[in-house]
Amino acid sequence: MTTPHTSVIRILLADDHALVRRGVRLILDREPDLEVVAEAGDGAEAVELARTHEVDLAVMDIAMPRMTGLQATRELLALKPGVRVLMLTMHDNEQYFFQALKAGAGGYVLKSVADLDLVAACRAAMRDEPFLYPGAVTALVRTYLDRLRNGEEPPEQVLTAREEEVLKLVAEGHTSKEIAEMLFISIKTVHRHRENVLRKLGLRDRLQLTRYAIRAGLVEP
Repeated sequence: MTTPHTSVIRILLADDHALVRRGVRLILDREPDLEVVAEAGDGAEAVELARTHEVDLAVMDIAMPRMTGLQATRELLALKPGVRVLMLTMHDNEQYFFQALKAGAGGYVLKSVADLDLVAACRAAMRDEPFLYPGAVTALVRTYLDRLRNGEEPPEQVLTAREEEVLKLVAEGHTSKEIAEMLFISIKTVHRHRENVLRKLGLRDRLQLTRYAIRAGLVEP
């Protein structure tokens, strides 16, 4: 029989709503093999906490300020490749679902059924088994069949991860100086990324950038 300290799954919980974090924590902490060891209010904080805490699993909301759960997942897995990630979201949305898989998440759980699915999803993630809600499975199969019929592969993501970060922060209303400080880059580099984003997406100004960011799920409307 394994000792308790080796079998407990250490969880980093990231959601910008304190009430949601509290509810999710109650679900997780009542299980003997699950323990929330750190809580973050946004994606950037989640990445920072992962540097200072021993974490086995991150449970991430998707839409968060400063850095989305998708962006944070990419950063987190680059920092600690062994960590598993679950996306916890209110969005029953194929676009978010596929973006989550691409970012490296191993599961996708809807907040509306978290009390039923989350514990099983955490354990599945630690077994390296994907956990998908039923609608996501349907989306996966439908997309695969569509690709077979059309003989097409979807285009790769147009923007780099850094360009996506700059786009998100611009859409949230941050100045170039603030963005430079947040991302530890020069203002000149921020301007270059912004120009690249405008050129690649065929957009003209901040308003169009913001609309695109909302459609892409980088910021909430």
